[in-house]
Amino acid sequence: MSIRALKTVKAEHAPPQLYTWRWKCSSAVTPRITSHYTICPRDKDPRWEGVEMERFADEADVVIVGGGPAGLSAAIRLKQLANEQEKELRVCLVEKASQIGAHTLSGACLEPSALNELFPDWKERGLMAPTHDLVTPSLPMNNHGNYIVRLGHFVRWLGEQAEALGVEIYPGYAAAEVLFHEDGSVKGIATNDVGIAKDGSPKDVFERGMELHAKVTLFGEGCHGHLAKQLYRQFNLRENCEPQTYAIGLKEVWLIDEKKWRPGRVEHSVGWPLNRNTYGGSFLYHLNEGEPLVALGVVVGLDYTNPYLSPFREFQRWKHHPFIAKTLEGGNRIAYGARALNEGGYQCLPKVTFPGGMLIGCSPGFMNVPKIKGTHTAMKSGMLAAEAIFPKVTAKDLASETAGLHVPEYEDNLKKSWIWKELYSVRNIRPSFHNYFGLYGGMVYTGVFYWILRGKEPWTLKHAGLDSAQLKPAKECTAIEYPKPDGKLSFDLLSSVALSGTNHEGDQPPHLTLKDDSVPVANNLAIYDGPEQRFCPAGVYEYVPLETGEGMRLQINAQNCVHCKTCDIKDPSQNINWVVPEGSGGPAYNGM
Repeated sequence: MSIRALKTVKAEHAPPQLYTWRWKCSSAVTPRITSHYTICPRDKDPRWEGVEMERFADEADVVIVGGGPAGLSAAIRLKQLANEQEKELRVCLVEKASQIGAHTLSGACLEPSALNELFPDWKERGLMAPTHDLVTPSLPMNNHGNYIVRLGHFVRWLGEQAEALGVEIYPGYAAAEVLFHEDGSVKGIATNDVGIAKDGSPKDVFERGMELHAKVTLFGEGCHGHLAKQLYRQFNLRENCEPQTYAIGLKEVWLIDEKKWRPGRVEHSVGWPLNRNTYGGSFLYHLNEGEPLVALGVVVGLDYTNPYLSPFREFQRWKHHPFIAKTLEGGNRIAYGARALNEGGYQCLPKVTFPGGMLIGCSPGFMNVPKIKGTHTAMKSGMLAAEAIFPKVTAKDLASETAGLHVPEYEDNLKKSWIWKELYSVRNIRPSFHNYFGLYGGMVYTGVFYWILRGKEPWTLKHAGLDSAQLKPAKECTAIEYPKPDGKLSFDLLSSVALSGTNHEGDQPPHLTLKDDSVPVANNLAIYDGPEQRFCPAGVYEYVPLETGEGMRLQINAQNCVHCKTCDIKDPSQNINWVVPEGSGGPAYNGM
């Protein structure tokens, strides 16, 4: 499938702050770690002189970035409305994965409220079977009537429904830039350039990305989207909210002994192997499919303080708990993945509308943390966005103060919806864990104020602040001794990454960019003993000796990246900036 080319443009439409962190991009002594053009501008690189930089441009009524639950629900709802009212509406959706669902990772125990609204007849389509058993601690996690799914499969099904309605879906096209009109409103996006060598020079096969212009652009990139970060700064969208706080979720899929399989069973736990001051929990879902599969994982709050903590190794250790081990023994691990998730909830919601665009889904952060569920809220946000947009983009006498349409009705409707009510009621559960007793104090608070008052207490607690600012210096912490993997229940990192299906073109600039190449050794290694080696769940970062034999350098194995965004979030120096690699690169979570 190809995008129609309507015209060519020369302007790059880059936001003013896109190259905020430029610095010297060459050295006769130390080779560059970062060669990406967002750090080393091409207009200052003689190797790019004479290279054709025109881009084709195409136009649509609505452009959607991200083929996840939010983006696809928005696209579906827009076309449903257009078809019902017999109006022409061109909706284009771009997705960086090679196919819809390939980069989608979640537990996932789906609450069907939004799905019921989007497709009231979905049960007749035989999509899922419900959960029937429940084991939980004293947290608000009633899962009866919910559905265990592999979210990648569910998203692929949504993509099929969207295409059947006439949505144009373009997998393998990563949105790399936000485009702006002269008045500052959003004009659309540009897909990434391809054919750039690892050293940042153009290859013979270099091709410029395309521009997609729209009346309104929806950004549904998922948690910690790299375009959303630009929009937060450009429009000051986080002015009246707390900084977002995150967690990392690690997941595996196992084929187990059929005698141990309990289709539809849901198990949640908190506590071990994490200490009382580290927020986290775990899940084990028995998939209700034709073969005995279980999905299991651990979620670790990224506001932890010990730089020696490794979320991956905590996950591997957790599987040795007798309650978990008895399910897995004799089974085979068939898939692995990891992804960051929003945990800030109500207090951390940014402004979601701005001239020419809006934020939907996990990009702004609509996850209900105590429920460990965000798919239903992401879908509903996309549907609300579509319903606010539709009358504006189809109006004959389209009137707007800016070139890109501003639709504040979306945010107004969001605050009137069940999303807002749901997130408000649980707003204090996550920050209540920031107390002397940690986990235990948080559970007591939840039992008293959620179960009794249902979130109606007249105060709102605050989170601890930026996750990147929470690490203590290594000298103040005790190194954690993790057991060696046994190759039966627990495994090493690289063999795990191999099960994620991750693949990137090797000869391209690393998409894990550094604002300053000197910071990792001077700050992260010197003060925190190189925490990126441990918080990354894919072995992307490692400190290796310099070729001279004196000192260390950071090596970035970008080809291992599973696009979890943890490094961009947790880096204590905030020196790592994750950007999209060439289209189609990344994990292949086809069975997750």
